[in-house]
Amino acid sequence: MSDSKVLVIDADEQRAETLAAILRFIDYTPVLVSSLAQFSLEGRSPHDWLAVIVGQEDDGSALERFATWLKRDRYHPPLLVLAKYHDRIVEALGMDRSACMPLEYPVKYAHLGELLKRAGSLHAEPRESKIRVAAATQGPTGNSALIRRTRRMVEQVAPYDSTVLITGESGTGKEVVARAVHAQSNRHERPFVAVNCGAIPSELLESELFGHEKGAFTGAITARRGRFEMAEGGTLFLDEIGDMSLPMQVKILRVLQERTYERVGSCRSIHCDVRIIAATHRNLEDCIVKGSFREDLYYRLNVFPIEMPPLRERLEDLPLLIEDLIEAQLRSGHGGVRLSPEAVHALRAYHWPGNVRELSNLIERLAVLHPQTPVRGSDLPPRYRGQNAAPMPVTVDAVMEEDEVVVLPLSAVNIPASCHADLPRDGLDLKEYIENIELNLIRQALQRSSGVVAHAAKLLNTRRTTLVEKLRKYGLHRDFDSSREQVNA
Repeated sequence: MSDSKVLVIDADEQRAETLAAILRFIDYTPVLVSSLAQFSLEGRSPHDWLAVIVGQEDDGSALERFATWLKRDRYHPPLLVLAKYHDRIVEALGMDRSACMPLEYPVKYAHLGELLKRAGSLHAEPRESKIRVAAATQGPTGNSALIRRTRRMVEQVAPYDSTVLITGESGTGKEVVARAVHAQSNRHERPFVAVNCGAIPSELLESELFGHEKGAFTGAITARRGRFEMAEGGTLFLDEIGDMSLPMQVKILRVLQERTYERVGSCRSIHCDVRIIAATHRNLEDCIVKGSFREDLYYRLNVFPIEMPPLRERLEDLPLLIEDLIEAQLRSGHGGVRLSPEAVHALRAYHWPGNVRELSNLIERLAVLHPQTPVRGSDLPPRYRGQNAAPMPVTVDAVMEEDEVVVLPLSAVNIPASCHADLPRDGLDLKEYIENIELNLIRQALQRSSGVVAHAAKLLNTRRTTLVEKLRKYGLHRDFDSSREQVNA
């Protein structure tokens, strides 16, 4: 297994055998090579080994050939070079010193074990990096119409440098969308830098974003780069921008307009090439009315809006999200958990005020409480047990096998009295029926609010952007505009 094999290159056979004995004692598998000149690299991969220990090797050309072979893979295993030969070997290899760790001899178990543990984390990094990149490229988990639409929007905007504003309740996965935009953009090889504007005190946020010069304020003992400099050529994610103070909003507006900024304590302008993605759980239009958010900054940010739906509006994604979160638990080494169909059904009945973040915390909690054992509905914390939920539906297969009619009492469905309707004898098209009800209610809300979409959205207890999408879906904005023109005439 490459996860435990260590290549030992040393012309001193006695020392090589000693190193091999130590490696076996701490559960690693040594492969001894007395000379690189006699060691064939053909058909081998650098990832055949967890690490390479280098002792005495006097053949400079063989070392150079070995280094060239290693450097073909940017994730090659680290080299542990005996301290006695370290400087000479590093120079002969022509490799970065950070990839060649010095190893004292005689070897101490603890020191060698620590170095190999470090090598193990480096060895796993390419796989974890690929997993992270794949997840970031894919975007939010789910197969609902809302999430498929979100992924399409990410694909559309990613190739451009347009500013993106991601809205949605806390915990819906706004940063996941931001990372997906970055991963699919031309800037994906450059940094993605995230800043939580609500978590940093307003008096420190300017220094955090733009950096500061030495002596700019008390405690500034050295110059410091800001997040804009760190993200140069890449993407800067301004999370919770709705919590940013008005003075800082002015400075961010200037950066968006001029693409320049100054460090705190400096008068020298620095040009920046950074894509801005902002996110907030607040309704910025309401904040503008209240005077806590600048209207001009809102229009600068809202070039391409993406709204993340709350989890309660896409419960069909719940099984996929649970599976994804369990896999993430396993990858992080926190242990796995299995949820029974009964438990998943109970979770469907919950309203999820904390959205995907709350679900993630619940899965982690269950992994601790019930490691590798099926979680039943009764094992869930009380608030998630769905006491008022409808009974778990019987599957089609079960109905066919038992050949019986399943009767579900209307009271169990918990439908408000105002929503009851009689089903026609010949049945109906449920989708069309629901759309007609929705269309009728939207028309009434628009008429009652004199066509002001924001006021109509409040009457319907929905977001303005959601209502705008429904207007486009039904083509209602054109009908309503024409009717208003006739009234005015």
